[in-house]
Amino acid sequence: MLQQFRVMPAIYQADSCREFCEEFQVGAGDLILTDPAIFDGYFDVYTKGAAVVYLKKYGEGEPTDLMVEAIYQDIKGIPHKRVIAIGGGSIIDIAKLLVQETISPVVQLYDKIIPTKKVKELIIVPTTCGTGSEVTSVAVIELTARKTKLGLQTDDEFADYAVLIPELLDGLPFKFFATSSIDALIHAIESFVSPKANPFTEMYSEKAIRLILNGYLKIAEEGEEARFTLMEDFLLASTCAGIAFGNAGCAAVHAMSMPFSGAYHVPHGEANYVIFTGVFKAYRRLQPEGKIQQLDSILAEVLSCGPDDVYKKLEALLDKILPKQFLHEYGVKEEELPVYTDVVMTKQGRLTANNYTKLDADEVLRIYQSLF
Repeated sequence: MLQQFRVMPAIYQADSCREFCEEFQVGAGDLILTDPAIFDGYFDVYTKGAAVVYLKKYGEGEPTDLMVEAIYQDIKGIPHKRVIAIGGGSIIDIAKLLVQETISPVVQLYDKIIPTKKVKELIIVPTTCGTGSEVTSVAVIELTARKTKLGLQTDDEFADYAVLIPELLDGLPFKFFATSSIDALIHAIESFVSPKANPFTEMYSEKAIRLILNGYLKIAEEGEEARFTLMEDFLLASTCAGIAFGNAGCAAVHAMSMPFSGAYHVPHGEANYVIFTGVFKAYRRLQPEGKIQQLDSILAEVLSCGPDDVYKKLEALLDKILPKQFLHEYGVKEEELPVYTDVVMTKQGRLTANNYTKLDADEVLRIYQSLF
């Protein structure tokens, strides 16, 4: 008998940051990992006695092993029983490593030389509507010396509590809203067609797809400011997508985005967006009959088009949210594409095991070339 579905963190929704801090009695014995723009004004007056670490001190952009190592050196002398991550994917993924018994050398965690063993409670409060990482057991970072991203996935990385506070999204700039919510859409779509999908995960995938695309349609019609009336929907969609891919997995889109995202420091959601439709067009060509037909039917209904026009209509809608670029516009060189292909085929098996249909090295290279 196979286990089909689980949601590990207890999920809470709070009406305000103050309510969260009071309910969870945030203070002495807590280590908060966040950024000043988030913390000041929302949490500072409600968290007296807590140790606060600002990720910004350790670098900008996507998380790296060097950031984790530097934070560890600074916090190892601070007594704390809980780690509270308040932020986006970078903060959340790093926090999942900070609750492990052995943190350094980080690269040995990712090489499975050091086993994970969770020894502190973890509370995650997302401030974007994309990663879904508050409900998953994976932490993705860049291994700097290798110039690539890898994910580490074990049950020791699950949060104990995921807390959703919609007011934290009010100050999210549109570009970050766009990249994070597109990431959530891709989580939902990849998990929907995963061979590990089941009726439980499909419900969460479909709910996220519909919430996000209907939100995008309203934004496309009414303008960027329309998002502020939809933040609760997008936050819910992100968590639903996280639950779906936490059980069914992401696949080739994520696997193919990581090599160039790590090398050229492209935000995770934006990198996935570059790869997204190229992969799904290949899926449709290689295996048109199957689960992808169900996906296309859902997309066609939401987008008010026929199944054959789904990806054309989807690309047109997404382009209104975030104009898509080709790989070469990020600085990628054509001679790097075979190198990226090799990384996907040899280092990203955790993800490619969830592909809708098999993509061999020639097909992966062909997709990269179509997106170049």
